[in-house]
Amino acid sequence: MPIYEFCCNACNHLFEQLIFSSDQTVPVCPSCDSRDVRKLMSSGQVRPNGIPTGSGGFTPPACKTGPGGG
Repeated sequence: MPIYEFCCNACNHLFEQLIFSSDQTVPVCPSCDSRDVRKLMSSGQVRPNGIPTGSGGFTPPACKTGPGGG
């Protein structure tokens, strides 16, 4: 039951969601209720020196900018 990161294409909101292997539904953005979301590649949970990243990890630039991502 991994937790995946998603970015909403409609409002650029970054969110995480627990996805079960049997679940085939598209996640809904908790900010704007849009189903137009994309799954992001995670940056990993452990830094090279072994210190956990915690909740303040890497945020993809496309989710920080306005519509169009760039």
